Amino acid sequence: MATNPDGPTWVGEHDRLAPVRDLAVDPRFGAARLLVTVDGTPQGQVTVPLRDGRASAAELRAAATSLGPVGAVRQAPVAADPVTVVIATRNRPESLARCLRAVLASDHPALSVIVVDNDPDDERTERAVAAADSPRVRYVRESRRGASIGRNRGLAEARTEIVAFTDDDTEVDPAWASRLAGAFAADPELACVSGPVLAARLGSPEERAADVALAWNKGFAPRRFTLDNPPEDSPIFPFAPGLFGIGANLAVRAAAARAAGGFDEAMGPGTPTHGGEDCEFLVRMILGGYVLGYAPGAYLWHHHRPDQDALNAQLEGYAVGLGSFLAKVAMSRQGRSAALRRLPAAVARLRHISEREAGAGDAMPEAGALQRGTRLMRGGLAYLRRSVEVRRDGGAVPPILLPERSSTVPAHIRRAAAAGRAAAAGVEADLALPGPRTDPAPDGDPGRRIGV
Repeated sequence: MATNPDGPTWVGEHDRLAPVRDLAVDPRFGAARLLVTVDGTPQGQVTVPLRDGRASAAELRAAATSLGPVGAVRQAPVAADPVTVVIATRNRPESLARCLRAVLASDHPALSVIVVDNDPDDERTERAVAAADSPRVRYVRESRRGASIGRNRGLAEARTEIVAFTDDDTEVDPAWASRLAGAFAADPELACVSGPVLAARLGSPEERAADVALAWNKGFAPRRFTLDNPPEDSPIFPFAPGLFGIGANLAVRAAAARAAGGFDEAMGPGTPTHGGEDCEFLVRMILGGYVLGYAPGAYLWHHHRPDQDALNAQLEGYAVGLGSFLAKVAMSRQGRSAALRRLPAAVARLRHISEREAGAGDAMPEAGALQRGTRLMRGGLAYLRRSVEVRRDGGAVPPILLPERSSTVPAHIRRAAAAGRAAAAGVEADLALPGPRTDPAPDGDPGRRIGV
């Protein structure tokens, strides 16, 4: 059988310190994409051609060797500090159940989970949580719809210093929570940490197109982002959608996220803007003087949209969400001033994204310049309307603010202290999140199992 790297691709893992055997999977797969690890710490990904679904152990070793020596991989730091995982979901009980199984398989000794059910149509999500049968999982029903609202509710309910967010269409690695906690422990100045989001399946043309177009995997080198030390590889920093990670794999120091105002409830899935909320949150954190990190060891697997209609809706939503993010930046005097200086680079970046999407394969939905522009405008108008509604209803629409440069104290500590002083004085801080609502809430094989 001829090798077809553009056809169905099997997804798996290969640890260089584990015994290596021949790989044999379904013959329909023409290639295997392997996450290469060293004692569990990612080194990179390789694609290995398959013949009748097979590759020899020697071929697997050779592919892994191309990434460099084993000794060059530094083990990802781990810590046992308590972590709360927040999963905001709506009407996807089967996907949620799969996500919960992965989270509960964590090696972290002090893990708790809050499932926020956003404006559900029925009781299926609550039943899925009950079926997990774990005292570590708590179900919270939130009457308002929207991923940002769900994340903010989870953030308000959490009682740990570290709060991690993931989506119901992911499967986290067993060491994910321990490595997120380890990243914070290794760098006390960090306010946010993100990690790689890897394709769980590449069996359909749509899944492969989404993997190229979305480009959610930001590599396997640790990074640290601060406003005062712009990265050389991002001329539009900090207005770089996706540079800092995405909401499907994100952890925060709870005090810092609350002091910054949490997620903008006028943005994101479940609202007319469809997306942009995670990008806006991370850009606002950077502009506010917080330190962000990228921990490649804290990886998870994302189930991309497997069919044309779902992929088209997802990509359209992201374009509308980007328009909402740009509108918020334009509405902010401080944000607008900083962004205008990067306008030429931003235009070039949008062109690069368009070219990347155009090269994502035949399954990629066609979208011309006019259609892209229309979606961006839709997002901007949707944000203007929605932000007014959210403010009127008392929801969170936190402003973009630049930091107080007179202080050398880390921003998340400074802001948490300021919020504490305001609370002590009986004054509600301007950026504080709404408190918890009163809605009811009842208390080996060289390949990974994730193949298509």
